[in-house]
Amino acid sequence: VLMPARLLLLVFTVLLGTEISAQNLDSLMIRRIFDEALTRGHCYDNLRELCKDVGHRLTGSEGAKKAEQWGADKMHSYGFKNVELQPFEAPYWVRGDVERGHLNNPHRALNISALGGSVGTNGPLTAEIVEVSGTAQLEKMNPADIEGKWVFINAPMNPKLIDTFHAYGPCSRERWVGAAESARYGAAGVLLRSVTLRADDFPHTGVMGYNDTVPKIPAVAISTNDAHFLSNLLEKQKVTATVELSCEDRGTTTAHNVIGEIKGREHPEKIIVVGAHLDSWDIGEGAHDDGAGVVQALEVLRLFKAMEYGPKHTIRCVLYMNEENGAEGAKAYADMVKSKGEVHLAALESDRGGFTPRGFSVDARDDQREYLQQFNKLLEPYFLHLMEPGYSGVDVGFLRNGETTLIGFVPDSQRYFDLHHSANDVFEQVNRRELELGSASIAALVYLIDKYGLPEKVAH
Repeated sequence: VLMPARLLLLVFTVLLGTEISAQNLDSLMIRRIFDEALTRGHCYDNLRELCKDVGHRLTGSEGAKKAEQWGADKMHSYGFKNVELQPFEAPYWVRGDVERGHLNNPHRALNISALGGSVGTNGPLTAEIVEVSGTAQLEKMNPADIEGKWVFINAPMNPKLIDTFHAYGPCSRERWVGAAESARYGAAGVLLRSVTLRADDFPHTGVMGYNDTVPKIPAVAISTNDAHFLSNLLEKQKVTATVELSCEDRGTTTAHNVIGEIKGREHPEKIIVVGAHLDSWDIGEGAHDDGAGVVQALEVLRLFKAMEYGPKHTIRCVLYMNEENGAEGAKAYADMVKSKGEVHLAALESDRGGFTPRGFSVDARDDQREYLQQFNKLLEPYFLHLMEPGYSGVDVGFLRNGETTLIGFVPDSQRYFDLHHSANDVFEQVNRRELELGSASIAALVYLIDKYGLPEKVAH
């Protein structure tokens, strides 16, 4: 039976009106989220507490233990449900109280920071320096030119790449393999150019790895200013350096993820995770990496509570411990999810600093990403223009199973590596409004996912 034209037009008008009405309601809700975050937000004050009252929080440290309790107390204060400290075993490395270095000819202090996981020097270690542009160059050299020397890996970040995270990847690989590769040729130790685009006197630490088939040699980052000076000096003469480190590996320690949630009213068995890593390196305060993400993850759930929004699905906040030097917290959480048979609709991570929001990167199937792109019109008024394929994050990456949609929050990246893993990553470097805009942006996307769901199974 053919529908009369007038009736057809009426049905179309009703459907269109319903869609427009839903969009208007969503727009109003997202506006409310931003208003709450920007006028009554807790992000900035919470970050001040985490940075100033707790401080740096490398796994196993007193700061890390204090941070775990701080996170649990904060969740309880907001009325989150099922708050727990999930225990697991994680690497325990300490920097020690001796960390100094200098060039000998001419005598000049070096701004250094031991790489996370490095062995100590067992007293002062003096050796000549040989410069390479990267570890790939080592195999082309005469081993006699490497043996017993400091290998200076002078591998700068590529300034031509607009997304600085793309420039970070190759350099962080040099940091990871530098000591093991240099040890294969008999090097005494490694001096690594700090992984930052900025020219300053702050060394930037970060995790490094060893290979059990070769000796473990000490590895330190030197500031970019020192790297520039040293490279120019080596063009003119031979140079030796003396470094002394008391860092050591203490095996493992018990650490904890901090977990809390708002239970879903319609589908409590389906979970949307908002997460960040609670640990930080032991220099600076871990303000952008990843204190900003921690307070944003907490704030998403607090915003919903303050607005009396009852989500359809369970919204869970996970503060992961040990992202910086092992990711054992993420592995433990993923193992728990698997053992319990929990269904995670989406998992979003904030671990790129508290800068101006740009959007989201999606690590998921094409149909899931395309589904998310329908929200672009609602997010564009807040200058959230990215909803593209990309990396989600270290911690949520362990939840990858072909069904859960993994999402990374993407703020502007231009200043992140100025501070990353350095003593300069402190509370004072965080802009309150940018931080609050980030929490609202994440909450807006979580609201839309909660309301409309996501494709879970591959369509056939």
